[in-house]
Amino acid sequence: MTAKLFGDDLKVMPMGKHYMPNSAHKEEMLREIGFESIEDLFSDVPKNVSYEFNLPEGKSEYEVFLEMNEMLGKNKTALEMPSFLGAGTYFHYVPAHVKYLIERSEFLTAYTPYQPEISQGMLQALFEYQSLIAELVGLEIVNASMYDWGTSLGEAARMSARFTRRNKFIVPKNLSPEKIKVLQTYVDGAGIEIEYVKWNEKGQMDLEELKEKVEGAAGVYIEMPNFFGLIEEEIKAVGEIAHDNNALFVVGVDPTSLGVLEAPGNYGADIVIGEAAFFGSPMNFGGPRAGIFAVKNDKKLVRQMPGRIIGMTKDVDGRRAFVMALQTREQHIRRAKATSNICSNEALVAVAAAIHIATLGPKGLAKLGEVILKNTAYFKKRMKEVGELPFEGINFKDVPVKFEVPYDAIHERLLERNIHGGFYLKPHFPELGESALFAVTETTRKEWIDALVDALKEIEGDAYV
Repeated sequence: MTAKLFGDDLKVMPMGKHYMPNSAHKEEMLREIGFESIEDLFSDVPKNVSYEFNLPEGKSEYEVFLEMNEMLGKNKTALEMPSFLGAGTYFHYVPAHVKYLIERSEFLTAYTPYQPEISQGMLQALFEYQSLIAELVGLEIVNASMYDWGTSLGEAARMSARFTRRNKFIVPKNLSPEKIKVLQTYVDGAGIEIEYVKWNEKGQMDLEELKEKVEGAAGVYIEMPNFFGLIEEEIKAVGEIAHDNNALFVVGVDPTSLGVLEAPGNYGADIVIGEAAFFGSPMNFGGPRAGIFAVKNDKKLVRQMPGRIIGMTKDVDGRRAFVMALQTREQHIRRAKATSNICSNEALVAVAAAIHIATLGPKGLAKLGEVILKNTAYFKKRMKEVGELPFEGINFKDVPVKFEVPYDAIHERLLERNIHGGFYLKPHFPELGESALFAVTETTRKEWIDALVDALKEIEGDAYV
């Protein structure tokens, strides 16, 4: 019966064999789409670009599974290989129930709601996310997330320019290289100029240079803690300088620090951005993320917000209901009037963050921040035995360390000892010399820090270095 259903010429191929079209089949396919040769098919491709794919022969599904399993088996988790990499991606503990809840089909299958009011459960979850972030950052209006911190920064720069009708945006020179690239991409087409302000001897924004460059600025951006992990001691003064020059004060914040640090809204931030995925999501090789974007309760400012805002209202029967209150993005209105080109969303990551934050509560958030500060202080104390700390001050998570020998060689020796070292700073900040940015979180064990220091002491006499 099977042979008749599929044709009398049905043949069972041995494992690893697959159907490959012969030259006659290729010619037939080319004729069907109106081409005489493969060269004609790729005639639009520049001649200096090769389209010879040289793909290997196909394999059965099981063979691919075995090969992929072997390849993935070479990976090591942050528990198997302690990582001090940091610089924007951190190993935080995510409670088990967070993953369970976001994997429920009601959340996992929910995409951008094109008929939003149907998705009441997702809308309510996102409303809760907005409410929690608003309380954390100290501002009243939060959108339902950007792609990540970098895109939030790009959107903040463009929003500042639209709101003030100015075309200069000021950022600290000690900014993540990845964020700088995203920001440059965002502002290039809009004709916005980026001005960089150097850091002072403390590794914090130089207020004197800021005063020289702030005139005519649309916005002034600063991070708390900054890229070097340092707490900006004069952050309120930065906001005052921005406001005295009619610029918006934009603060980028690590939300895991807000259990121990003051909310940016309390010291005058007009816009707060950050990374929500530090709550509720594993490192995931760097993504996906969910960018925080919040503004103060100013109607003119809110109308310039990117993305979308979920609001709470009542239906015709007086029952509580959730709606998309603001959605000025290109999917819903004419592109010329859209405030953002982000047409998707990171709803699932935002929901995970909301669940994690709600689980911790105020006391849990404070405890989280205290543990990170304690671990960071111990890390700094031990690292002084093997390197120099370029800046004095209070660090949160990230700590720059300077060495006497090339750090890239040190990093290779650490990998050989099953330890992942810090982020090499010299290619991006040559003025810091042979420095690397190390990071610790609440998951970092004392034994890991001790093992790192012991390994660095051994490497000092390593002939390779």
